[in-house]
Amino acid sequence: MTDSAITDAQVVQAPALAGMRHGFFTRLGGVSTGPYATLNCSTRSADDPHALRENRRRVAQYVGVAPDSLLGLTQVHGDRVLTVTAPWAAGAGPEGDALVTATPGLALGVITADCAPILFSNAQGTVVGAAHAGWRGACGGIIEATVAAMGALGCMPGEITAVVGPCIAPASYEVGPDMRDAVLACDAAGDAFFSPAARAGHFMFDLPGYCVMRLERGGVGAAMALGLDTLHDETRFFSHRRRTLAGGGPIGHQISVIACRAV
Repeated sequence: MTDSAITDAQVVQAPALAGMRHGFFTRLGGVSTGPYATLNCSTRSADDPHALRENRRRVAQYVGVAPDSLLGLTQVHGDRVLTVTAPWAAGAGPEGDALVTATPGLALGVITADCAPILFSNAQGTVVGAAHAGWRGACGGIIEATVAAMGALGCMPGEITAVVGPCIAPASYEVGPDMRDAVLACDAAGDAFFSPAARAGHFMFDLPGYCVMRLERGGVGAAMALGLDTLHDETRFFSHRRRTLAGGGPIGHQISVIACRAV
């Protein structure tokens, strides 16, 4: 271990969340090796546990919280949101795909490798949220459930800024007709986010655009996507689709984090 801290150049920050303690972390700045190099933060991977602990410590340090205050879930592509008031051990998070909190000093993290990480905050950073939104979760309501959970903490939708972080881009995300049918079966408005693929009978899906639409439809005050493609930027991001196209094997995951601050 040479450098013990993550630098600003290794983290994507959202201008819309300026002043908030947050980061869409890349795969850079950690100590893991091999397919997990270097900032793998998935506790469900087969990475070296010591490397994982150090990686997560660095992330916590970057957003200004204690290592045991960086929280995550066992993500399942569902619509369950956890309202967090106290920390739990790394890797011991309950099943769910989003977290919200109004407790200062806690940081909320979601793990992705093509799915969309979404960070939420009110203007003061005193009510925050983080969601993992693949197409199943976005279609199934994880975004609206996160907005509702923040509302229960006193933050109305119009007060929320939400940013969709690095994920698979529309030009990279080819899907079959079964996936398109599943989206349209639960949300007819999703049709606008499919376009014909070069391969007959297949489609390109705009996941970040679909997430922004769901955010806007849910009434958030501001919603935007960073427009960074995890599949094609191999230097900065892990990608499940890239791994699949290469024939499989182990893979790391990046983390996206936002911390709650005191009034």
